Amino acid sequence: MERLQNIYRLGLKELRSLFHDKVLFFFVIYAFSFAIYSMATGISADVHNAAIAIADEDRSVLSARIGEAFFPPYFKEPQPIAVTDIDEHMDSGRYMFVIDIPPNFEADIIAGRRPAVQVNIDATAVMQAQIGAAYIQNIIRDEIRRFLKQPPAESVLPVRLETRYAFNPNLTSEWFAAIAGIIDMLTMLTIILTGSALIREREHGTVEHLLVMPLTPLEILSAKIWANGLVIFVAATLSLFLLVGGVLGVPFSGSMPLFLAGTALYIFFAASFGVFLGTFTRSMPQLGLLIILIILPMNMLSGSFSPIESQPEWLQPMTLLLASRHFVSIAQAILFRGAGFDIVWPEFAAIAALGLAFFSVSVIRFRRAVV
Repeated sequence: MERLQNIYRLGLKELRSLFHDKVLFFFVIYAFSFAIYSMATGISADVHNAAIAIADEDRSVLSARIGEAFFPPYFKEPQPIAVTDIDEHMDSGRYMFVIDIPPNFEADIIAGRRPAVQVNIDATAVMQAQIGAAYIQNIIRDEIRRFLKQPPAESVLPVRLETRYAFNPNLTSEWFAAIAGIIDMLTMLTIILTGSALIREREHGTVEHLLVMPLTPLEILSAKIWANGLVIFVAATLSLFLLVGGVLGVPFSGSMPLFLAGTALYIFFAASFGVFLGTFTRSMPQLGLLIILIILPMNMLSGSFSPIESQPEWLQPMTLLLASRHFVSIAQAILFRGAGFDIVWPEFAAIAALGLAFFSVSVIRFRRAVV
């Protein structure tokens, strides 16, 4: 009981220290509000209001119908331009797509010939260019079929293909980007807060006071983990319900208590990893440089932005040592697929094992590292 009281009182000291650090406290608020919102809405791979122009050299009914087939929200209203102005407009970045319809296009189509339609694409935005090119191809093809009164392509196949997008039927990138943003902020801020809390004790000279008191390294580190972890957990929970679920309108399919339990477990790992790094560094600049070297690979290899299967085969087994990979699996399985504990318990066990490992090593290294 006395040990629990010591951990509780030391944790309150950590909370007071954090709340008095206004810059760091403001950064926590910013990270779980505006930063996540900008990550979800500011960076999108979807084609949205793409600027498009048409150089219509045919001036026929079919070419006019093709021009009228492009409309928001995927494309802006097509602008007519001359063929001689295509290069100038593409070089200036005014249009992302320029369609050049050749002369006698409608006549060649009616005669059964296969005229070429040139689509000029500004591929500086690679993903939007690739997706938009597929949209343009499908739109032109469908308009030609309707003009010739031909049946849809699906009707000539021996089977009918029905495509159904599971878990995100509208392919809304904001859903996954928002959850990925929360995971990234959880990782970064938890490691920063716990690591800096340990370094702050050393820089202020108060670590010696702790060492001469009847306190064990277990009590000192446990206090830092629960206090800083509580702040991150509350901030992440509020961001999840108010920002992600409320403002962005991301639906959650699974059990929120189960996901919050996984979040708390992941915060324990990140906090343990933060104090682990704090035992190896002597100043905040050192901690910052070390975090850059570690957090970026953790986030890139976690599977939040690119699937694990798309990574090099020799690297995929190594990602099993990253708790961020297991937490991304938990988040996607629970929030989007509605999975239960019987599905995600291996990820829970992996995160718990990694957290306990780093916490144990930190406790062993604490006294030797801070003196």
